[in-house]
Amino acid sequence: MGITIIILAIIILLLLITVAKLHPFVALILTAVGVGLAMGMPLIAPSPETPGIIDSIKAGLGNTLGFLAIVLALGTMLGKMMAESGGAERIAKTLIHRFGQKRVHWAMMIVAFLVGVPVFFQVGFVLLIPLVFTIAMETGISLVTIGIPLVAGLSVVHGLVPPHPAAMAAVGIFKADVGLTILYSLIVGLPTAVIAGPLFGKWIGTRLHKKVPAEIAEQLVQHNEAKELPGFWNTLFTILLPVILMLIASVANVTLDQASEAAKVMRFIGDPVVALLIATIYSFFSLGYARGFNRDKVLKLANDCLGPVANILLVIGAGGAFNKVLLDSGIGTQIADLAKHSHISPLLLGWGIAALIRIATGSATVAMMTAAGIVAPIAASIPGTNMELLVLATGAGSLILSHVNDSGFWMIKEYFGMTVKETFMTWTAMETIISVVALAFIALLNLIV
Repeated sequence: MGITIIILAIIILLLLITVAKLHPFVALILTAVGVGLAMGMPLIAPSPETPGIIDSIKAGLGNTLGFLAIVLALGTMLGKMMAESGGAERIAKTLIHRFGQKRVHWAMMIVAFLVGVPVFFQVGFVLLIPLVFTIAMETGISLVTIGIPLVAGLSVVHGLVPPHPAAMAAVGIFKADVGLTILYSLIVGLPTAVIAGPLFGKWIGTRLHKKVPAEIAEQLVQHNEAKELPGFWNTLFTILLPVILMLIASVANVTLDQASEAAKVMRFIGDPVVALLIATIYSFFSLGYARGFNRDKVLKLANDCLGPVANILLVIGAGGAFNKVLLDSGIGTQIADLAKHSHISPLLLGWGIAALIRIATGSATVAMMTAAGIVAPIAASIPGTNMELLVLATGAGSLILSHVNDSGFWMIKEYFGMTVKETFMTWTAMETIISVVALAFIALLNLIV
């Protein structure tokens, strides 16, 4: 019964988003209510021990956003400081100088991987695309050869590497270790980005030579005028500071006595909230006041950057609500019981469910959140499941086959001046390569760890 309900719920969720064109937030909440009703959950909790539908939705949304809203706000402020100070541009220019023009596509992948850590895909793309245009115009290299490594690096980090919101939410749902997830995501993500970025980008770029669209380049490249930029190492340290702090906490968990004060302090500063808080405050000084920004300027930048993230926060919160209703309704227990007699790997299951939802809805965030909610109780019932790798497998599935129902598809098409067919040949193919190659590396890593 429960399995049938969850299959119908996923189908209805997809139809609400793709056919009825409902906002994913509304669709997820409606589907959560429907699942609760179908499973016989009470409308309002008769007692604290028996949650009602509305109580589950409130608890799921609140528990998810209680943590992620802080992480998202701080990460966005950090990204804004990088953009306004010219820090991201400094990293790009330095690496391009070191790599040289012939290997500039490798430099763009590394730039995107580094810059993508604290910022959203769209933010990183808009931030770095003027550099791609400038390089393409100066060298005569195909825009595809330089641009694909950029979007590959950003996409890999966006889908696999915490503290990005969906990956961070999946870490919470699967109860995975943040530091270990980051470590594994780098082991998996770097070779994946190399294959889908510089290698695939050079191959497809020789077959599809695109020039920079004149009207877009006119606006973006003009803003890239010569100016004094912050130092390379200072900027790099600012970007990677939260990752370093989280990795230190994971090392402390393995090497130190957990009752010691040193272990407690390291776990505290390595908590994602504290690590991002420290890095964000540091960025106000290293990329703000040190660059001549006054207090009013820093405050304005911090205020301005928060508005655009409201949409993704709502979708993630609704995903948490849907997940909570699945758990409280007992469906998770039924699926877990069924899974005990199944031979399907939780890694493959997480990847497959996320992939199906991604293809149908176009949203990597919805795909990752929904798949995590479904697979978490199954994984918990199977001894030996590596939860950190399960986060990565679900994230990899959520990136596959971006097409016309994904806003990213149209953004790449317009900026690169491509036709729909050319966008399928480049962007869609690249996203699918990332998804499949990452799954292969995750499977290999699973044999080792």
